[in-house]
Amino acid sequence: MKRLTKQEIIKTTFLTLLQKETDQLTKAVSCPDGDWIVKGFIDVAKNIYTISVDTKVVSKILELLIFPNLCTFATKNKLRIVLSKEQNFYPDLTFIDEAGNKYAVDIKTTYRKDERTVSGMTLGAFTGYFRDRKSLKNTTFPYGDYVGHFVLGIIYTRTDKTIDERKIFQMKDLQNIPSVVTDFKFFAQEKYKIAIDRPGSGNTKNIGGVTNIDDLINGNGTFAQLGENVFNDYWMNYLTNDMAKSAELKKPYYTNIKQYKTFKKIK
Repeated sequence: MKRLTKQEIIKTTFLTLLQKETDQLTKAVSCPDGDWIVKGFIDVAKNIYTISVDTKVVSKILELLIFPNLCTFATKNKLRIVLSKEQNFYPDLTFIDEAGNKYAVDIKTTYRKDERTVSGMTLGAFTGYFRDRKSLKNTTFPYGDYVGHFVLGIIYTRTDKTIDERKIFQMKDLQNIPSVVTDFKFFAQEKYKIAIDRPGSGNTKNIGGVTNIDDLINGNGTFAQLGENVFNDYWMNYLTNDMAKSAELKKPYYTNIKQYKTFKKIK
């Protein structure tokens, strides 16, 4: 059996603590029947407006809902929390233990397409701070300062109930307002274990994530068995077609893990 390094032990300990917290996070956002506890927005006249099923809206509200629990998690485990300086900074949360070890935690949400798959999630940039690991551009601390990089994932189901966003409700109608999302599943994994070998969306320079729900929860992505060093090397040297053209190359060195292994002469 392979002997774990000190850093691997530290990372595993933190991940175990975070995974144990996921049940509490589920309870924090769910009614007993599994529906979302959030029914809408309320104004000073106590009018309630239903929430759009827009993923950005749902994601932001979920982040706000679980933040008190994450603060309790930090206090309970003698960790300090540092929030990202700007909305587009990496990571969403930095946890720092008493020894000064830093843990990057990005909160990612995605909805189920069916019982086995989700719509997908991106896992952060593969350029910028990811390549220059001493850079402070768009990151709370340099990427290389973290002992581990983690994803706190939230999977949910979009409701099939008809939502009329034009309708205004009153407090007495609260129990009759349909939740726009339901059936939450929280998970925590190291980022590299749920990554794939392709960018996440379109032309953006973001790392893609697995879409199979079991693989997300259990950390069975493309690099899970290959290790974090291979994940880092793959994405630090990955080129899009435009990046290859700018580097005056005819084409990228590789576009998938099979080509990468050939390029690196890995069996």
